[in-house]
Amino acid sequence: MYFDLKRACRRTAPVAIAMTITVGSPLLTATSAAAAEVTLPPISVGAGLRTSFSNTDFDSSDEDISDFNIDSVQLHLSGSVTENIKLMFNTEYLQDADGSDDLTVLDAVARFEYSDQFNIWAGRFLPPSDRANLYGGYYANHWGVFRDGVQDGYPSQTGGRDDGVAYWGQFGKIKLSAGLFDVPATIGDSDTLWAARAQIDLWDPEAGYYLNGTYYGEKDLLAFGVAAQGAGGNSAYSADFLLEKKLANAGVVSLESEYAKYDGLGGYAGIESDGYYLLAGYLFPQVIGIGKFQVVGKYGEATYEFAIGPDVDQETTELDLNYIIKTFNARVSLYYIDTGFDPNVGADSKTYGLGLQVQL
Repeated sequence: MYFDLKRACRRTAPVAIAMTITVGSPLLTATSAAAAEVTLPPISVGAGLRTSFSNTDFDSSDEDISDFNIDSVQLHLSGSVTENIKLMFNTEYLQDADGSDDLTVLDAVARFEYSDQFNIWAGRFLPPSDRANLYGGYYANHWGVFRDGVQDGYPSQTGGRDDGVAYWGQFGKIKLSAGLFDVPATIGDSDTLWAARAQIDLWDPEAGYYLNGTYYGEKDLLAFGVAAQGAGGNSAYSADFLLEKKLANAGVVSLESEYAKYDGLGGYAGIESDGYYLLAGYLFPQVIGIGKFQVVGKYGEATYEFAIGPDVDQETTELDLNYIIKTFNARVSLYYIDTGFDPNVGADSKTYGLGLQVQL
């Protein structure tokens, strides 16, 4: 079963619930106000599920591995304490090595949001990093996120999240964020991790701290972003790009890419690495049944720099046929992922799968 808790999701898909409680006393007379109403602030409740069937052929094994997977199950709560003070709380499903189920806290964030230009978040959340980390699996264009050795190898403590505090602000089409966070124990308890990101949207702006891998034609995007993190004298940095355009025939074309360098900080398998990926997608305009079809292709290369022995190169190719029923809230993905290494380290594989995503 493949499951990467890291960056599985990052925001609430809200269903707002407003509650009014009537407080009364039998001792009150009719002329002295028999009851008083207390209105609680609205609370947003959401949930998400990503589940799949996959068949993986490892070159080093004579047998294929077939699995029905619960890739992710999440519960989301958020609400406003005042107009400017908010709380976000998200959980994620885990399956332990012994097969038992468990829940973990993904996000626990106090949000002080005073204007587009001035916002402070404190608690556990996704630090400023690459676009892929800030959209996660639920808001990606493709199914097999974080399998290429490139997308978000930044260090983390819990599910791609770190404990800390960050500022972020939106200045028209420019978005800035920066923060300080605890570092994983592998780096050193005495060091503090700093993280920063800058982004410019030359066409439509993207509001808020989090991002999408696609907007399915709701926005025309030409976005460039850079991010960096550092701790204990080590660093990691990346540059990402997204172009998305709705065409005259109502089809949508998407182009996304990223380059990342993990220079002693983070990296897949905890070693220095660098790499890039290119992604292209097209959403057909015709409605067939209850949704639209989309084709997506992605190619990535990563190089792992081992202290002893030769460097290892990874190549990853992914092809997806998606059926988009209701954007990120209901979609089905038929996918193929081919992963190869040079020199061969016995981990080459080909995976065929069918994934389903549903959100409230």
